[in-house]
Amino acid sequence: MVDNAAANRTKVTVPGAQAIARAAALLRLVTAAGDEGASAGDLARRADLTRPTTHRLLTALGHEGLVDHDEQTGRWMPGPELYLMGSVAASRYDITAVGRDVVRSLAVRTEESAFLSVRRGDETVCLLREEGSFPIRSFVLSEGVRFPLGVASAGIAILAFLPRHDVDAYLARHPGIEDAWGESHSPDRMRARLRETTARGYAVNPGLIVEGSWGMGAAVFDREGHPQWALSLTGVEFRFSPDRLPELGRTLLAHAHQLTSRIAATRR
Repeated sequence: MVDNAAANRTKVTVPGAQAIARAAALLRLVTAAGDEGASAGDLARRADLTRPTTHRLLTALGHEGLVDHDEQTGRWMPGPELYLMGSVAASRYDITAVGRDVVRSLAVRTEESAFLSVRRGDETVCLLREEGSFPIRSFVLSEGVRFPLGVASAGIAILAFLPRHDVDAYLARHPGIEDAWGESHSPDRMRARLRETTARGYAVNPGLIVEGSWGMGAAVFDREGHPQWALSLTGVEFRFSPDRLPELGRTLLAHAHQLTSRIAATRR
């Protein structure tokens, strides 16, 4: 279901730039597959492309070093040029250096799995994961995984603190979210969830992605006050009881405020 966003990006693009949009969609899918990589057939299906087009684009990306092809497994993986480009871009966009110990502290304090995600367009991308000490865990989220805004708890938290006209525009751009993610993601129910989030200060995802796997998210803001990142927690349902939710919420918000303050201080 996450892959629908990649397919949509190949259809909504600047005239004359279709090949670039398709190549970018493939790069996102390859990086999301991580170290295990993905087959050309799987990438073609997820990007909504034909096999010949997918193979042609992957071969071209491979010649530029942006993807690697494992001859033994036939799978495609991120290439060395992506690492070099990412290293350069990290100095401007990466906050993992200032956020890592905050995420670790959140996991230690709550005993749940803690995450840092960043907004990229109409999606969130997980940057960091720290395991909590509680032995039963949820594995819905890990580094590199993308979700549409308003779906996972991090995206709910970010969307809730965007201006209303941005929320309206987002929902208008993505009329298929309900079909992809279920009735709980209808526009009316999403708007209600966003209102609850702004009232509480943090988002709660009561098993909307995977039954029994709950999440909470709090927005992290840039110097201009825009919600650009989010801290989140995931765990099994009984760990997010009504008695415990307020305590988890306070801890989550305190860590989000700490990271927001750090970002403001390091980016002057």
